Amino acid sequence: MTPASHRYFIVNKPYDMHSQFTGVEGRPMLGDLGYPFPEGTHCIGRLDHNSEGLLILTTNKKITRLLFKSEKPHRRRYLLQVYRELKAETLKQLEEGVVIRVKDNGIYKTAPCQVTIVEKPANLFQSGWEYPDNIPQTWLLMTLTEGKFRQIRKMMTVVKHRCLRLIRLSIENLSLENLQPGEVREIPEGEFFERIFENQMNEKGISDSDS
Repeated sequence: MTPASHRYFIVNKPYDMHSQFTGVEGRPMLGDLGYPFPEGTHCIGRLDHNSEGLLILTTNKKITRLLFKSEKPHRRRYLLQVYRELKAETLKQLEEGVVIRVKDNGIYKTAPCQVTIVEKPANLFQSGWEYPDNIPQTWLLMTLTEGKFRQIRKMMTVVKHRCLRLIRLSIENLSLENLQPGEVREIPEGEFFERIFENQMNEKGISDSDS
């Protein structure tokens, strides 16, 4: 019997929701979205509860290894609101990499990344926690190819610009587009692999349905 295809979803994770189905008693989790996810659905590339934006959910257990544990880096794009005006020299510092603390008090220098100062998007969806526009702030677009635990927030702490709001916009060519907080969209398997693994589509076994 030919195994059934796996299923793939994107979610615009709301502020203050945990990126899991179980384990956080009394706090909003993915099951509270009210969407009929099939058995075996899990989240890959989690976001902190106070971060927002793109989550990938799937029944395919291989995706975490292929996407976040492969030798080929994958681009993640974020929109940030940070406290105070960010100067050009600080922007360069972020782009070239900063030293942060990682697991077990280790020291790690972040890889070079792309950072651009932008205007606040006019059509940006509202969060559960809004900072008034009259406080000193800067909006940034940041593209990383790595994802250490709370990396972006740690990077901003190092350069003394507290991260007020953090939204993941895309992973590779898979983006939120017009998806609103709490909304779910199912992505056909072929489209999912085309948009996420565009340069790896011919890799043996990358999209088979084995678990």
